[in-house]
Amino acid sequence: MARRRSSYYDSYWPRYTPTRPIEVEGGIKAKSKRGRFIENWWADRWIKALKVLMDSGRLSRGRSYARRGQVMEIDVEPGHISARVQGSRRTPYKVSIALQPLSDHQWDAVFDALAEQAIFAAQLLNGEMPPDIEQVFDAVKVPLFPASRGDLETDCSCPDWANPCKHIAAVYYLLGERFDEDPFLLFELRGRSKDEVVAALRERRVQGMEAVDEAIYVPDAVEAVETVGLEECLDHYWALGIEVEKVALRIGEPKVEMALLKRLGVPDLEGIEARSFWGQMERVYDGVTDRALKVAFADADRASDGKAS
Repeated sequence: MARRRSSYYDSYWPRYTPTRPIEVEGGIKAKSKRGRFIENWWADRWIKALKVLMDSGRLSRGRSYARRGQVMEIDVEPGHISARVQGSRRTPYKVSIALQPLSDHQWDAVFDALAEQAIFAAQLLNGEMPPDIEQVFDAVKVPLFPASRGDLETDCSCPDWANPCKHIAAVYYLLGERFDEDPFLLFELRGRSKDEVVAALRERRVQGMEAVDEAIYVPDAVEAVETVGLEECLDHYWALGIEVEKVALRIGEPKVEMALLKRLGVPDLEGIEARSFWGQMERVYDGVTDRALKVAFADADRASDGKAS
């Protein structure tokens, strides 16, 4: 026999009555139309943090609001997001999302740990988010993403008793898409802008290089080697010696694509657009790579052809 819900429950926890929001002209619409909302792992972690805090029904309605363009504006500041969302009432609702900023001591611990990892520092300096960066934050016991309700404070002026509500969820989803495009926005919410992160890492890298330069270097003694006079080896001067067989070469993809170009940036020349420049340079890099591989393996291909014949 099914249990009947009391009238007391209905009085204080009324059923959800679907309402149709007022359409917004020029609202912020999500790029995602259906299915997966974001692409990169850091944006996915941001969305998963919200799923722990609210029910699936409001979460779904929040996605719908984000895709309909009901969010009118979003303002992001260090540690705080403010937004306006158009619901079913004439006056848009005011949404506030606050992420607890990290302290100076916590940021120093993170920067020190990142600077010790050359690949992490290189990727961040090139504007890329390392895939394992969360492990660095975890190692120094500093949270990067919201881990509990205390890390994330949300508020909305709508009459919904639940917090977070669908309006907060809509803003949260759109922030996930922004993280896809600019992962440094997550750092900004934690209290440090992209420029501050890059400057702190560069400072620590410079200090590390200065420490190496100050170390006393004593070279090993080099024994004298008898060599043949230049006049006696002109015929085979450019030929490779047997020592070349001892040289080990490793061919592999770089950890950071076009690292030097990304660090230098787009040349400040008239008529050069960033998107066009990167597209052309990618084709150049691919062409140089293909040619280098053909040259590198040319001898091996000829040797295999000779054995086959």
